[in-house]
Amino acid sequence: MSLALKAKKEVVNDYFHLFVNRRAYVVQSMRPHPESGHYYYYRPKAKATNKSICLTEGMIRRHLEGGVTVGLYAINPATQRCKWVAIDADYKDAMEDLLKLQFYLTQDHVSPALEMSRRGGHLWIFLEAPQLARDCRIYIYNLALRLGVPVKGVRLQEGIEVFPKQDELRRGEFGNAMRGPLGIHRGAGKRFWFYGANYTLEEQMAYLKSLRKVTAEELGRFIEGKSMPSEARETGGPSATVVGHARAAQGAFNILERVSCPRIVGRNYVARCPSCAEAGHDRSGDNLAISIDEPWKYKCWAGCTKEMIRAALGFAVPIRRSA
Repeated sequence: MSLALKAKKEVVNDYFHLFVNRRAYVVQSMRPHPESGHYYYYRPKAKATNKSICLTEGMIRRHLEGGVTVGLYAINPATQRCKWVAIDADYKDAMEDLLKLQFYLTQDHVSPALEMSRRGGHLWIFLEAPQLARDCRIYIYNLALRLGVPVKGVRLQEGIEVFPKQDELRRGEFGNAMRGPLGIHRGAGKRFWFYGANYTLEEQMAYLKSLRKVTAEELGRFIEGKSMPSEARETGGPSATVVGHARAAQGAFNILERVSCPRIVGRNYVARCPSCAEAGHDRSGDNLAISIDEPWKYKCWAGCTKEMIRAALGFAVPIRRSA
């Protein structure tokens, strides 16, 4: 059965208004990585100028019709605000936690939309007007911790992930992209729908538009007297916390401080492998993958070992001698 659909102009416009908060975006690769099998995301660039391309209504149409799959950024760095919050859960018993969150959100008169996913689901919360990412995160993190819902990165390897993952972005940062809903997940080879409406683009968008949006006054009331839990501050962020974790795990060696221009692709940083570069290889600068959540874990897809990578950077792995 063909996955292609036709997206009406009104559906495209409504989708753009509801989900797009900045024009930067990523695209999911059409083919899996030959080594990992993952369908990574990348920021598209114009061939003539090598500059990033802005998201357009035409690209959203292609996403909805199944031609491409785009990933969307939550935070607009010009304002540090977002127009939606997404809760991603893809671990064992994830749906149970999402349903618990959904129930308690409705007790606050919030109307979250539950989207299917390959291993769990996503909860989307829409805002009447863009609100500070920090305030949105304070609300969701406090709710999750109060309910005992695990949060990935808060001393746990599995749990929900909250988008936006950062309180704010610095100049030149993008944050973490979320796969745009109602498109085709390339890895699963199918389209995932929201549970609240029939499985057509028109009825899905009509349902999403009908959901009650959280007002600034309500959000302020939800977080009054609260702050981000100390153990959860800046989890998932690509800056201070990641550097701290890497130092804790590697001592004085932190690979993120040693490689040039790491960029986010999927769940990893991608950069030029120092060992490959020393041999005159990896001209595309994408052989080295570094885990975002656990940056002390890194791998060269060309086969360079950690010892070779560290040696190329002048940080040879110490030899352990037996007593």
